[in-house]
Amino acid sequence: MPLLKAGQIVDDPWIRVAEDAALPDDQPVLITHARWEAEKEALSQRNAPLGIILPNSLDVLGFGAEAGRFSVIVLSFPKFSDGRAYSQARLLRERFGYIGELRASGDVLRDQLLHMHRCGFDAFEIARADAAEIFAKALAAYSAYYQPTGSSPQTVWAQRLRQRQEAAQ
Repeated sequence: MPLLKAGQIVDDPWIRVAEDAALPDDQPVLITHARWEAEKEALSQRNAPLGIILPNSLDVLGFGAEAGRFSVIVLSFPKFSDGRAYSQARLLRERFGYIGELRASGDVLRDQLLHMHRCGFDAFEIARADAAEIFAKALAAYSAYYQPTGSSPQTVWAQRLRQRQEAAQ
C-alpha cells in the first residue's frame, strides 16, 4: 500500500514480518505487539531498526514507556468509525514524548487526515493515487484551531492574547 509521508508518496523501507517468520538481519522490520511481548529480550539486541504494530485495543498507558525503543509505531484504524488510534496517538506524542514516525494504517480516509495529523500522525498508509493532493487539501482546510494539540499548540485564544499584548505596547 502506498505510504504518504511529509505530503509525498514515498517508498516504504519497512518490512512487515509475520508472527512466526524469521527476521531479516539488517533490514528495518515491523513486528506485532504480541511478538514484542514474547521476544522482547532478543528483539532488544537487534542492530537493525525496529518498528511495532499496535492493536487499537491496546492500552498505551502500559506501553508508553517502551515507545522510544521503536523507530516507527503503526496504529490501526480497522474501520472509519473506530477512533481509538486517535487517543493512542495523542498519548504517545503528548504524554510519552514519542518523536519517531507515527503511522496510520487501515481505513485511512481523506476526511480524517487533518484530524489524524493534528493527533500526531506523520505517515499514512492510504490506498489512493491522489493521496498527496488530498493530504495537502486536508491540511489547508483550516488555518486556526481552538483546541491545542501536540502538532499545533498555538490556539486562536493564544493568538488573540498575543495580538492584544502587542497592541498594548
